[in-house]
Amino acid sequence: MSVAVHEPDYAQILSAIAEQVAPLCKQGRVADYIPSLASVPVDQFGMAVQLLDGRRFSVGAAEQRFSIQSISKLFSLTLAFRLLGDAVWQRVGREPSGNPFNSLVQLEYEQGKPRNPFVNAGALVVTDILCQHHAQAEVAVLQFMRRLTGIADLNLDAEVARSELDTSFRNAAMANFMKAFGNLRAPVDAVLRSYCHQCAIAMSCSELAHAGLFLANGGVIPGSGERLLTTSEAKRLNAVLLTCGTYDAAGDFAYRVGLPAKSGVGGGILAVVPGILSVCVWSPGLDSNGNSLAGTQALELFTTLCENSIF
Repeated sequence: MSVAVHEPDYAQILSAIAEQVAPLCKQGRVADYIPSLASVPVDQFGMAVQLLDGRRFSVGAAEQRFSIQSISKLFSLTLAFRLLGDAVWQRVGREPSGNPFNSLVQLEYEQGKPRNPFVNAGALVVTDILCQHHAQAEVAVLQFMRRLTGIADLNLDAEVARSELDTSFRNAAMANFMKAFGNLRAPVDAVLRSYCHQCAIAMSCSELAHAGLFLANGGVIPGSGERLLTTSEAKRLNAVLLTCGTYDAAGDFAYRVGLPAKSGVGGGILAVVPGILSVCVWSPGLDSNGNSLAGTQALELFTTLCENSIF
């Protein structure tokens, strides 16, 4: 005898989550090492759920655009994977790092090959791949985001990009180090510029949740039916998200939340429930690993209340 499966009441669940995480929104620390992000008010929260059937639920500041930062790494990796397929892994690994996202330590003894595409060094290599195929890699990423969302006015925040580029000394060190090992082909300045500009793309929770739907849909953009990745490729990218997408807290995040996800120091986290939905949360206060403090708790509550994770 079959048992009817009741869909979660997403509107009620999001409302309950917003109420429960409210005290955490006053905690954490904004990414003040990027001057233009230092002034972002810490006590903000937004969350949006996008279902494959087109329905969307949201709460709080879900329509407010913010700097997506490292969430952009997911989309630049998708573009690189479309260009090279598994050959991407010849230049960047796919193992958790266990070190901070901007660490230079592993590059020395691993001879300039970054541990995964979601630490900064790995994202620089991915950007370098895009620079080999596009005159402006950041424009290619931005156009890709517009294509995924159908929103023509998506753009980058020029002030954030400039602020990030002016303070990208560690990224410059990593780029030059990898250049010395032959794992960066384009000029270092060009790679750094493209990388900082793609990180400065501004999007809302609702827009990011929409953009991430193709990974919940086996590599196909819902609505248009355009296939970006094979089902197998989508599975592989989701696997890398699960194991590497939340910096050196990936194990704890998988334990608590149980979803493939990519975080950014702008306070956003984009997560995927394969076959069902994508969800994005934003709260600028970060924990010691660079992940949104309230955002992580919100996603843990979401999978608990919806009884919906990949495990």
